[in-house]
Amino acid sequence: MTAIRVLPDLLISQIAAGEVVERPASVLKELLENSLDAGARAVTVALEEGGTRRVHVEDDGAGIEAAELALALARHATSKIASLPDLEAVSTMGFRGEALASIASVSRLSLVSRTARAPHASSISAEGGRVGEPRPAARSPGTTVAVEDLYFNTPARRKFLRSEATEFGHCDEVFTRVALARPEVAFVLKHNGRVSRHLRVQDAAERVAALLGSELVEAAVPVEAAASGTLHLTGLAGGPNVARTRADAQYFFVNGRFVRDRVLSHAAREAYAELLHGERQPAYVLFLQIDPRLVDVNVHPAKIEVRFRDPGAVHQFVLHALQRALSGGAAEAPVAYARVATQHAVASQGTFSLAQSVASYQPSFQRSEPEQRTPQDAENPLGYALAQLHGIYVLAQNREGLVLVDMHAAHERILMEKLKKSLDVGGVQRQALLVPAAFRAEALEVALAEENREVIERLGLELSVAGPGELAVRAAPAPLAGGDVVGLARGVLAEMREYGASRVLADRQNELLATMACHAAVRANRSLTPAEMNALLREMEETERSGSCNHGRPTWYQLTLADLDKLFLRGR
Repeated sequence: MTAIRVLPDLLISQIAAGEVVERPASVLKELLENSLDAGARAVTVALEEGGTRRVHVEDDGAGIEAAELALALARHATSKIASLPDLEAVSTMGFRGEALASIASVSRLSLVSRTARAPHASSISAEGGRVGEPRPAARSPGTTVAVEDLYFNTPARRKFLRSEATEFGHCDEVFTRVALARPEVAFVLKHNGRVSRHLRVQDAAERVAALLGSELVEAAVPVEAAASGTLHLTGLAGGPNVARTRADAQYFFVNGRFVRDRVLSHAAREAYAELLHGERQPAYVLFLQIDPRLVDVNVHPAKIEVRFRDPGAVHQFVLHALQRALSGGAAEAPVAYARVATQHAVASQGTFSLAQSVASYQPSFQRSEPEQRTPQDAENPLGYALAQLHGIYVLAQNREGLVLVDMHAAHERILMEKLKKSLDVGGVQRQALLVPAAFRAEALEVALAEENREVIERLGLELSVAGPGELAVRAAPAPLAGGDVVGLARGVLAEMREYGASRVLADRQNELLATMACHAAVRANRSLTPAEMNALLREMEETERSGSCNHGRPTWYQLTLADLDKLFLRGR
């Protein structure tokens, strides 16, 4: 039997590096967090060959005393905590005291630092864990760390690194996460000598636009909620029209730290469930501030996972905060602006203003004060109908200019919200049809109708067997009775056939109601009177989530007078 032995310190550090230093992006994350913990206001990152050749981070933070340089590269040495109570209430990005030691054990590392009171800087180097002696150096107050030839002494690990483009992509994502959380800090990212990103000190919305695109900011609603003095949620929740096929624009921060957490991501998915269907993924940038004693960040060495003391309370708080932010009617939702000639921001139209954070790492997104309006404008922000275009769109005039409404999409959302409210209070009110609508049905559909009569009636439908292989709709939901009742019945039966009656009213209630509303919504090429068009506009203003249809598409666009002036070259 092999004897038990104590592992050498270098091997211990290299084992730890396997968890802390997965790839160049992991190195960059640790170095950036150290810079922020040091109070840096400007950080410059320079990468070579995706970071596999070199990761260089320079900041203007507090610096490290010359006598402590060697200690900075020692395992379990940190200035950020000193006791268990400190760990339980940690508010810094780093605290474990192992990142620099782990990085130094698998690379060639140099560190140059100077405090404000020091007469000059000092430097120290390490190669594969062997630390040299501090030496005098020249630089302004702050710290520079250069990590070269990652995994040069552990070739088996180096083989797992990917292409230069892939590794740079991971580094850019880490840079994005850190920069999103700290808009009050200036950042520069260079790759192979070329500037990839240059971010000045800016407000939170400008930082989101710079990193994720202005389209997200323009199509998002500000989130602001607080509870019990221990929870505070701010940020931007993207509208359905900026939803994506992949979850690549979902950023959740807890006390300024980017995290991946099942509690938070599930709450966000639930909040968007009534807006997005199928595989569409929402886009958001959200910041949760919580008492540090109520969240454990010491779950994994990478510090990307957290554990809440009361996950249920956090889940409900985030869910309800997002639902409230996303439930505004068309008059309150961020308008989808049409683009004419040149791109312009929503803020320039006076719809929303996104202000800078009060807390250093908690961006705040606030709705601006509304412009002065007449009593009529305030009551009817979508304006008044002018005409109908090709039986598809309603054209209306409001104070800003021209409003274009997709009448089917808008009516679809209105009907769905009415169905949801009815179902929530016990069942959808039915309206008997003067003439039952019969349709051909397969044997399985007939069986489903007979076996699930109670569920079907709760949805406001009454189906009965009209003959061999035939069903008849005898009553339909009151809000939908004037629509395609046969298509509605077929849709309900199809949902039940695929998912089962019990799941239809549980897991897939929103999808089912969306299907029902789609069949009953006003169809294209139907002529509407001015009174009907105006009634649609008024209902849009009063209905929750009516800025988008049940499938996530916008229900209306705004063309401003400035846009129209551009079209006709006015003022030139």
